Amino acid sequence: MKQPFYDWNCWLSVSLWCLFGGLNGTFVTRNSRPNIVLLMADDLGVGDVCCYGNDTVSTPNIDRLASEGVRLTQHLAAASVCTPSRAAFLTGRYPIRSGMASPFNLNRALIWLGGSGGLPTNETTFAKLLQHRGYRTGLIGKWHQGLSCASRNDHCFHPLNHGFDYFYGLPFGLFSDCQPSKTPELHRWLRIKLWISTAVLGLVPLLLLIPKFARWFPVPWKVILVFALLAFLFFVSWYSSYGFTRRWNCILMRNHEIIQQPMKEERVASLMLKEALAFIDRYKREPFLLFVSFLHVHTPLITKKKFVGHSKYGSYGDNVEEMDWMVGKILDALDRELLANHTLVYFTSDHGGRLEAQDGGTQAGGWNGIYKGGKGMGGWEGGIRVPGIFRWPTVLEAGKVIDEPTSLMDIYPTLSYIGGGIPPQDRVIDGRNLMPLLEGRVSHSDHEFLFHYCGVYLHTARWHQKDYASMFAPMRGKIAYLQIQKYWCVFSAYCCHQVNVCTSLGSAFQPTGAFPLSFRCHLFLNFLSYHIPCIVWVPLSSRSLLVLGTGCFSYSFSSPLGRR
Repeated sequence: MKQPFYDWNCWLSVSLWCLFGGLNGTFVTRNSRPNIVLLMADDLGVGDVCCYGNDTVSTPNIDRLASEGVRLTQHLAAASVCTPSRAAFLTGRYPIRSGMASPFNLNRALIWLGGSGGLPTNETTFAKLLQHRGYRTGLIGKWHQGLSCASRNDHCFHPLNHGFDYFYGLPFGLFSDCQPSKTPELHRWLRIKLWISTAVLGLVPLLLLIPKFARWFPVPWKVILVFALLAFLFFVSWYSSYGFTRRWNCILMRNHEIIQQPMKEERVASLMLKEALAFIDRYKREPFLLFVSFLHVHTPLITKKKFVGHSKYGSYGDNVEEMDWMVGKILDALDRELLANHTLVYFTSDHGGRLEAQDGGTQAGGWNGIYKGGKGMGGWEGGIRVPGIFRWPTVLEAGKVIDEPTSLMDIYPTLSYIGGGIPPQDRVIDGRNLMPLLEGRVSHSDHEFLFHYCGVYLHTARWHQKDYASMFAPMRGKIAYLQIQKYWCVFSAYCCHQVNVCTSLGSAFQPTGAFPLSFRCHLFLNFLSYHIPCIVWVPLSSRSLLVLGTGCFSYSFSSPLGRR
């Protein structure tokens, strides 16, 4: 007679556990809509995090995400600078499709907050998709996708016009220009040239005074005044912008309101963390999307006193460890509100670390591990390889490592899938839904090709052959081929610097059994951008993955660039 009681008691216990999820949080099913927290660092190198091989900087909270979730070892940005990379992240599309890529090396990212330009209003971000599905959406931190169109107050490119219900942060970003004591970062060498030009023009009227007062030959006062006026007007024309960069670009906003101009940079990180925690507390009872776009670890490296001298890697390491502490505070808030099991957390960087950054003669940039190149270097792996960590307890396997090529653009269709959004059908979405790969339902990435640009110029194409079991071994002096617009082209095995024709040297490396290629393919270009890489080989896993690239390859030859 007791057996039915035990059966009933067991059934009741299981039901209560399913209802309340035990002591750690809410039990979720795959079909429920989770909360979403996106954490993006600024200029963080893939080698700056312990779980990616760093042993000089302590990042226990980011490492905790990796141990409790899925870590991607071949996660790639769509661009090696901020604006186009973030545009691709938000829209799931190569930045050249949305017009967020520039052919000019000087302006590959948005540099003036007061200028007209930004992410087009007809682009649909993942925030807008989820907003339409009932999510409360918030952006805390750096935006860097433009602000205004026709006037300074129309705010047509503002985050609130791209699907975010709440914005607190910098519409531009953190630069050394925001700190008066630091060396200017924005167009530094151009500014030096402008100062020299101003000095030369200013010397002209002074030199004309010498023959006038020495009475060597007559010099009319009108001529002297004209040259003096020209020098003054030239100075005013450029200093009115560059001389007030801190006031124009370094502002802090809440929604459409400017609350600090210029901002107090030493307090911004604390205010951002406070706002992020308040957002979680405010919307903990409904599905929310929180995008925390850190100012760390972009220069200037503004760090709290308690973290100064904390790491073995100087001021940069201190800044990384402060960011990790902020990540920990956000994770603690999710645990405290019993939201951890019902929240997808994602951590990444917008692109690779900046190798050239200096602060008082010391290194102020990141480490990109074994990969060559860094921020701003189009086809080199160090500029586009980024951390990629997903955590979703009860859905994703803890401690899993995936070696398949993935992209920041994949976040768009992934969030659309788990949030029930419907992607626009009138345009190409270059990202792929990562959930089948993250959950283990498939073992191979859905990307066969990934294209890497420097501005609008294609530098590298990554081929991940789906139906081939082994890795193509690169051969010295020989390279792979790629079919572009129905033409088989063999790329040059040498760098091409400021030349207009690339000629292949040697035969192509091909799959076993293919016919040898003996012809040469000529690619004609009118312009080459600054960072021009050689052929790039990156054998990154035991599976078939091949990277090839050349500085002499224009986007006009690339198949994915039909703009829709």
